[in-house]
Amino acid sequence: MKILEKAIELTATIDAQRKLVLDAPLPLAGPTRVRVIILLPEDSEMDEKEWLHSAAVNQSFAFLNEPEEDIYNLGDGKPFQRNKT
Repeated sequence: MKILEKAIELTATIDAQRKLVLDAPLPLAGPTRVRVIILLPEDSEMDEKEWLHSAAVNQSFAFLNEPEEDIYNLGDGKPFQRNKT
């Protein structure tokens, strides 16, 4: 059985208690369960520190801690020297 879904776009505000407050009433009768997807404005993107922390604790990258992934040492490569022009 295939479940069909439709989308309704509304604007809302997240208040101080972290609750979603719609700007207008929903155009459907309830009670009914719904799925909610929250799209944030681009100015609320994570800063670099938050992004690095998220990547550091994400289990998707846990394999990098395995010994066979440790293929480089301090003797590899050459130091980078910036030309002072």
